[in-house]
Amino acid sequence: MGAVIGWIIIGLICGAIAGALVPGRTPGGFIGTIVVGIIGALLGGWIFGALFNFTADSWIGSIIVGIIGAVIVLWVLRKADVS
Repeated sequence: MGAVIGWIIIGLICGAIAGALVPGRTPGGFIGTIVVGIIGALLGGWIFGALFNFTADSWIGSIIVGIIGAVIVLWVLRKADVS
């Protein structure tokens, strides 16, 4: 449970960074970017944990994994936006 809370906190940071890295608009504005960051950090943590046996031992590693997950989620959301 503690790991999930950590990924949520990391997600807040990663969402803002990923929003700056991926061009385009995010539905929901700044709050939407943060929510996507949380989802991306959870997704990134899960994927890296399953594939590479990654554990959140350091903040820097967690932030990097969270940013990668958030960028993936933002990219998918922005490609799916047909408007």
